[in-house]
Amino acid sequence: ALPISPGSGPAAARRASDAHASLEVVAPGLQAVFQDLGRPGQARQGVAASGAMDRGALRAANRLVGNTPGQACIEIVYGGFQVRAHGASVVAVTGARGELALRDASGASWTVASHEAIALNDGDTLTLGQPVAGIRYYLAVRGGFEVAPVLGSRSTDTLARVGPDALAAGDRIGILPAAQGAIVGAPELPAADLPAQDTEVVLDVVLGPRTDWCDADAVALLSSQPWTVTPQSNRVGIRLNGERPLQRANHAELPSEGTRKGSIQVPASGQPVLFLADHPLTGGYPVIGSVAPWHLDRAAQIPIGARVRFNPISEFVPVDVPAAPVATP
Repeated sequence: ALPISPGSGPAAARRASDAHASLEVVAPGLQAVFQDLGRPGQARQGVAASGAMDRGALRAANRLVGNTPGQACIEIVYGGFQVRAHGASVVAVTGARGELALRDASGASWTVASHEAIALNDGDTLTLGQPVAGIRYYLAVRGGFEVAPVLGSRSTDTLARVGPDALAAGDRIGILPAAQGAIVGAPELPAADLPAQDTEVVLDVVLGPRTDWCDADAVALLSSQPWTVTPQSNRVGIRLNGERPLQRANHAELPSEGTRKGSIQVPASGQPVLFLADHPLTGGYPVIGSVAPWHLDRAAQIPIGARVRFNPISEFVPVDVPAAPVATP
């Protein structure tokens, strides 16, 4: 099993493709779940979008193996994942930066590169090591994984428990045939700004809608002090801890409001929570701001122990809530 070079890619991919091939999970690592681009537009029915945390990495993995951009991949957090090929297949790993090792059926092993297509022969075992930057890998297979959609998506929502179960050792996943004419992509470079544990990650923030529920110093404090990512972080959100918590100016009970990926909620502790892909649809704590869309993929890759600094990019504009209509007799 050798990496597919750009020159021989399409032909090699066709030889490696096998409609009856499958991948067997030998070790799932900390968490391995199916993710695609999610279930957008169903919040009114009480269904969150969920989907890949790092959407750019998911699209890149699919591009490398010749899939459509939204095909389901396996999202693996913190490595420790191992998969064995049954039959021939073509895979690619993107997202986090770490060592990938390939062992063939004879026991010979060597390292392989991420962000390029890799041909697997029957009996090959691919291992994803502990990341040195970023925390989430994306594993795509040419043709796509044979997994049933739930409500239009193959994504696993870990909060609502919608979608396929998390992968476990012994699971064997079928591989679909590749689309006719699909070709593997040329090798790509990993993201240059993947966060590491010893880095300070800057995230652009749009203030609102409830910034004015925090005191006058809250915005300055939000952006001036670093916030440490705690071990309680997951696909629902990043729980942060700062030396000085944010203080509220308005202590009234806030009716539950809609939330979105990127919302920065301020609970009673004053330690912010940055909502991610599996966030709840509503929340009863004020949202001081939201991470800008172009930094959401970066947020998805921040490791525990790293520091986050928020960069407000706009002035706060109070929400204009219309007065309730007065009933007439």
